[in-house]
Formats: sequence, C-alpha cells, structure tokens
Amino acid sequence: MTRLPGRRSAGGSTVLGLAAALVVVLACGVGGRGAGGGNQPYGAGTSTRSGTATPPGEDEDGTMTAEEFQKDAQGAIRLAERYWDEQLRSRGRSFQPIRRVTTYTREGQISCGNQRVPRNNAVYCPAGDFIAYDVNWAAAEFRQIGDAFLFYLLGHEYAHGIQVRLGIRYNFTIQQELQADCMAGAYIGDSVREKVLTLQDGDIDELRRGLIEVGDDPGQPWFAEGAHGDAEQRSNFFFAGYQRSLAGCDLN
Repeated sequence: MTRLPGRRSAGGSTVLGLAAALVVVLACGVGGRGAGGGNQPYGAGTSTRSGTATPPGEDEDGTMTAEEFQKDAQGAIRLAERYWDEQLRSRGRSFQPIRRVTTYTREGQISCGNQRVPRNNAVYCPAGDFIAYDVNWAAAEFRQIGDAFLFYLLGHEYAHGIQVRLGIRYNFTIQQELQADCMAGAYIGDSVREKVLTLQDGDIDELRRGLIEVGDDPGQPWFAEGAHGDAEQRSNFFFAGYQRSLAGCDLN
C-alpha cells in the first residue's frame, strides 16, 4: 500500500495523513470525459476489465474498506495540492486548487459542458474546474489493484487541471494524456523523494498494473480523438516523470 508516516487505521496499518490545512471536498453529485479541448473533459481512459473478479492465483490488494478508500482519495488530492502549490510557486506562478472533486455512480449523472460522463471513468472538466470519477469503478480497481492506483488516477486528473492553468494545448489528445501521465509520475516520484510519501513493497507493481488497465486497446490510432496511449506508452511516460521529475514531461 501507498502510505505516509503518521496516522494509523484501526487495524494498525499506516494511512495517508497530511496537514489539516489542506482541504479537499469529496461529494456525490455532479461533473466529465472526452478529448479535452475547450470545455470538453479530460479523461484517464476507461478500463475494459473494471469490476471483474481477481484472476485465479492473484491476490487482491486487501484495501477493501470504504473508509480506507475515502481516506486515500482525500489524501491523494491533498498531496496533489501540496505538490503543485510548491511546483508553481517555484516557477513564480500562483497556485489555485481545482475547485472540487466529486463522484458519480451512473451513466450521465455527471456532465461537462454538454457532454455526459460515461461509467468506469475519471475526468477533469475545465468548464467547471472539477474532477469527477465513477466511485464504484474506482473502488473496484482500488480493491483489485491497490491504493497506488488511486494515487495515479487522481494525480493524472489533477495534472490536467494544471495543464489548463498553464495554458498547455496540443493538436492531438494523446499528447495531452501522455504528458498528464508523466506529470502524475512526477507528483508521486517527487513526493517519495521528499519523504512525504512512502511506497511499500508491491506499490510499483500496482502502478504498472493500473497503467495496463487504462491503456488503449491494441491498434488504436495515435491520432484518434480520445486516444490516451497503449499500456507501454502510458507506462513509459509515467515512469519518465517518476524517475526524472517534471524534467521528463516537456513542461515549459
């Protein structure tokens, strides 16, 4: 599991704990996925294997309680806020947190502009400056892959919010998506190097499994609207950020 030194759960294992002054709002309600331009939502990519049983011979991660899921989701956002506040300030820019994080449970419950958000997804919506994710899908992946996946997933969406704040635009969706993967890798890797986040045995494997889950199907054209990159591309960009920080992300 991905953990920070500090608070402990009832079972005795360490869970994510950050300064109380860092605030995140998690609520069931309204928000978006798509190619990402203008007011369209930026998505992490949909897993075609979400919600399935753990394959025979593979153990579940054991992160199964709703309480632990909520703590880790809140912690991932708080950590992203902390990280991007430091990064933007070091570049002489002011930081404004993403306005809200919200969950949904059914198709079309959340909209970004005039686009409805499908099930089994997580998105950043620039129109309303919010992150929305299918809580049932995310919880299923959390249970099967582990909490490291949740840090990647929300870190990827937060990166899209930073791209918008920096005015970054690309001609093709895949460029924006792979850069967000790299930025998510930097957010996790730098947090580990700064010792504000501790990765335990198996967390790197969890991250690799999560990147496989959200990779495009083989044969998806790189220039297709909504392309995010296959599992190899997404892994390469994520770990470029993880190992080299933002220097690996072409972030001007």
